[in-house]
Amino acid sequence: MNIRYVIKQLGLLMIVISEAVLLVAIWSLIEGFYYNMPDQSEAGLALVATVAASVSLGTIFFFYGKNCDDYLGKKEALLLVAMSWVFGALICAMPYYIWANVYNIVTDVTTNTPHPYSRIIPAYFESMSGLTTTGATVLSKITSLPRGILMWRSTTHWLGGLGIVVLFVAVLPSLGVGGKKLFQIEAPGPSQPGVRPRIRETARILWMIYMGMTIVMAGLLWYFGMTPFDAINHTFATLATGGFSTQNASAGYYTSPSILIILICFMVMAGMNFGLFYHLIKRKFFVFWSDPELRLYLGILLAGTIFVSLNIYNQPLTLTSGETLEDPTPFTSTLHAAFQVISIQTTTGFCTVDYENWDFLSKMWLVIIMFVGGSAGSTGGGIKVIRILILVKVLLAEIERVFRPNVVRTIKVGKAVIDSSMKLSTLVYTLNILILFTVGAVLIMIAERNGGINGNGIDFVTAATASAATLNNIGPGLHQVGATANYGWFTDFSLAVMSLLMALGRLEIYALLVLFSPHFWKSE
Repeated sequence: MNIRYVIKQLGLLMIVISEAVLLVAIWSLIEGFYYNMPDQSEAGLALVATVAASVSLGTIFFFYGKNCDDYLGKKEALLLVAMSWVFGALICAMPYYIWANVYNIVTDVTTNTPHPYSRIIPAYFESMSGLTTTGATVLSKITSLPRGILMWRSTTHWLGGLGIVVLFVAVLPSLGVGGKKLFQIEAPGPSQPGVRPRIRETARILWMIYMGMTIVMAGLLWYFGMTPFDAINHTFATLATGGFSTQNASAGYYTSPSILIILICFMVMAGMNFGLFYHLIKRKFFVFWSDPELRLYLGILLAGTIFVSLNIYNQPLTLTSGETLEDPTPFTSTLHAAFQVISIQTTTGFCTVDYENWDFLSKMWLVIIMFVGGSAGSTGGGIKVIRILILVKVLLAEIERVFRPNVVRTIKVGKAVIDSSMKLSTLVYTLNILILFTVGAVLIMIAERNGGINGNGIDFVTAATASAATLNNIGPGLHQVGATANYGWFTDFSLAVMSLLMALGRLEIYALLVLFSPHFWKSE
C-alpha cells in the first residue's frame, strides 16, 4: 500500500482546512479588536494557533510523501477518506481545546467547573459532530461562547455538508483519476452518476450550487429578521443538515413564522439529491420531477407532517425557549409539527418544541424517520430514501414469489434496473446500520450504568436514541438527549463511542470498517 502518498494528501488536506480556519480567525480578530471584545480576540488567537499547528503538521506530512509514487488505488482511497475525517476532526477540535485551556474557561465561576472543551474527548466529539453534520453538542449554554467559536462550529458544518473530501477533490488538480475514487467513497448513498463527465468538474458544480444556496438563504434570513451573524450561522447549519445553533433554544428562539418557513424550505432542499438541482438549472424539469426517490422523500415528509399535526392538534406546545402555548392555532401546531418532522428526517436536528411532551405515536414516528434520513447525494444522513425504496420493492417482490414462484419480475427504480448486487448491498448496509445501532446503545448503557444526569444510570430509550441520533447524524434524541438536552454529561468513553458512530454514519460504514480488517493491510 502506498502509505506515503496517503500521508502526503493528508498534509494537503490539513492545509486546505487551515485556510477555512484562517478566514474565521481574521474575522474574529478584527471584530474583537475593533469593538473591544476580549473574548472574541481570545477566540481569534486560538484559531490562529490552530492554523499554525495545522499548517506545520500538514507541511511535515506533505514533505514526508513528496517523492513517492502518485498512485491512489482502492485501498489508498479508502484509507485517505477515513483518515481525512479522523484527522480533519482533530484539526477542527483544536480551536475549542486551545481556547478553553489557554484562557482557563470555566462553566460555573462559583464551583470553578472546567469547560467541557478543556478535555480533548468532548472537544473532539463537538468537532466530529460539526464535520459529520450531526449537531449533537456537549454544551449547556451555547450563548456563553465567543462569536468566533460559534462561527467556527457552524463553519465545520458547512465544510462537512458536501464533504471535506469532495471539497478536496474540487480544489486540488493533483489527484487526477484518484479523485473519482475518493468522490465515490465519500458521496452518501448508493453509487451516483456524476452530473458532468469529469469528477473534479462534478465536485466543483456541486460546491457552486451549495454556495449559491448559502448566499440566497443567508440573505432571506437576514431580510426576515435574523442578525447577519445568526443568518450566516443558521444557513451553514441548515444547508449542511447539521443543526448547530447560536441560541440555547435552537430554532425555537425565533418566533417569526417567516423564519421558520424559510428554515423548513431549505431543510427540505438540503435533504434532496444535489445532482437534481443541476438538472433543474439546465431546465430538465422532467428529469427532476420524475425522480422516484424525490417523490418518495417528499411523500414521507408530507405524510409525517399530517400524521404528527393530527396527533398534536389542540394540545399545548412547549417551546424550546421554555414558553408554553396553551391554545395554539391550527397553523401554529402544523408549522411546528412540519418543522420537527422535516428537521429530524433530513437529519438537521433543529428544534422548536420539546417533543418529549408529545404522545407516544408522534415520538415513535420521529424515531422511525431518524433511520430513513434524506436522499442519496444530499447532505443528510440516515439509511437514505433510495435504499428504503429498494428494500420495499425487494420485500414486495419476495412476497409475490411466495404465491407466484414461476414469475420472474425485474425490479426497477425509475428506469434503473436493480440487479442482485444492488439488492444484496442494500440489505447488508441496512443490517449493518441496525447492528451498529444496537452495539452503540449497549456500549453506552454499560459505560453509563453508574452515570447519567442524576448518577443513577440511564434508561434504554436515552441510550438507544443517543446511538441512533449519532449514527444517523441527527443530533437530538429522546429523554436525556431530547430537544432541550445535551451530551455534555456523558463519560469520555461514551463520547468516544458516539464520535465513532458519527464518522461511521457519515462515511456510510465501510470506509472506516475496512480499516479493522487484517486483510486490508496485507499486500496483494
